[in-house]
Amino acid sequence: MSQRIYIFDTTLRDGEQVPGSQLTTEEKIVVAKELERLGVDVIEAGFPVSSPGDFRSVVEISKAVSEPVVCALSRAKKEDIDAAGEALKYAKRKRIHTGIGSSDIHIRNKFNSTRDQILEQAIAAVKHARTYVDDVEFYAEDAGRADLEFLARLTEAVIGAGATVVNIPDTTGYCLPDEYGQKIRYIYENVSNVHQAIISIHCHNDLGLATANTLAGIQAGARQVEVTINGIGERAGNTSLEEVVMALKVHQELGFETNIDARRLYPMSQLVSQMMRMPVQPNKAIVGRNAFAHSSGIHQDGFLKHSENYEIMNPHDVGVPESSIVLTARSGRHALKHRLELLGYRYDKPTLDTIYKRFLDMADIRKEVNDKDLMELVR
Repeated sequence: MSQRIYIFDTTLRDGEQVPGSQLTTEEKIVVAKELERLGVDVIEAGFPVSSPGDFRSVVEISKAVSEPVVCALSRAKKEDIDAAGEALKYAKRKRIHTGIGSSDIHIRNKFNSTRDQILEQAIAAVKHARTYVDDVEFYAEDAGRADLEFLARLTEAVIGAGATVVNIPDTTGYCLPDEYGQKIRYIYENVSNVHQAIISIHCHNDLGLATANTLAGIQAGARQVEVTINGIGERAGNTSLEEVVMALKVHQELGFETNIDARRLYPMSQLVSQMMRMPVQPNKAIVGRNAFAHSSGIHQDGFLKHSENYEIMNPHDVGVPESSIVLTARSGRHALKHRLELLGYRYDKPTLDTIYKRFLDMADIRKEVNDKDLMELVR
C-alpha cells in the first residue's frame, strides 16, 4: 500500500518573498483557488503580522478555499501568534506555523540567546498557538546546520507542548542529500514522541539540491514536504512542487503518493509565472519550455521510433500539450521527414536527401527552422 505524502505549498508566502514578485490580495486568491484545484493539502497563505496587506490576504484566502488547510506563519512571539490566530478566524481548516532558530549560529548570532532559552520560548509559542488552533506546526529554523542532539530535544519538547507537525528545514540549502536524510532518520530514532506528529521538510536550493534533499527526507520518514510552484523563493528558491510530485509518480517503486492532479502542473506553472512576473527557465524540469523538446538528431530518431527511448514521462500527464521536435543543424533526416509529412509533403529517398542538404545550409544560418521556413525550402 502506498504511503501518503502531504503537500504543503508556500508559493504565496516563501515564494512571494522574491524581489519584484509580490501579488495583490486579489491575485493571491486566484492562485490559492488554483492550488486547491491542483490538490495541495496545505496552503501557507502569508505572514499576518508582517503587514496589513499580508494579514488581509490570509483572511481572504481563508474565506476563498475550503479543502486545503490554510496556514499562517509567525515567529515564536505572542504578538505574531495573536495576529496569525486572528487572521485565520474564517478558515474552515486552520494551522499556525510558528518557530525559532535551532542552529548555534542562529541562537548566538541572531537571537543572542542560549539553547535552554530557545527551548523555553519554543514551548511557550506552541502552547500559545494551541489556544487559537488545534493544528500547530513548529519550524526549527536552520535545522540543516543544527546540532543533532539539541534538534532532537527541541523536537521532543514542542511535540510535548502540542505541536502536530514539526518542520526540520534546511533553511540555507546547506545539506547534502545523505546528510539531510540521516538528520531526519536521527529524529525518528531519538525522539520518543515523534509518532505523535508529522515530520515536515522545507529545503532551499542554494546548492541546487533542494529536490534531492526533499526526496532523501521522504525516504528517511518525513511525510510532509514544503514546496513552491516553479521552485520560486528566497535566494535560489525552494523545492519545486512539480519536481517532487513527478519524481514520486515516476518512481512508483518507492511506494509514495500525493493528492496532486499532475495534469494541472503545467497550467499552474504558467499562471504563477505570469502573475509573479518570473519567467520559467527553458530547461526547468517538468514545466520548462524544453522539458519535452528534442533537437539532437540521435534523440529525435529514437523518440520518433518510440517516445520512451528519451522521455520518462508523457507530457499529457503534466498538462503539456505535446512533445516537440525542434529542427536545427543537429537534426537528422528522420526528424525532417516527420515534420514534412505533418505539413503534407512526402518524398522519395533521393529527393529527401537533396532537401536535407539544403535544410542543413538553412539551419546553419537561421539556427532553428520552423514550418514557414520548410515550406519556403520545398518550394
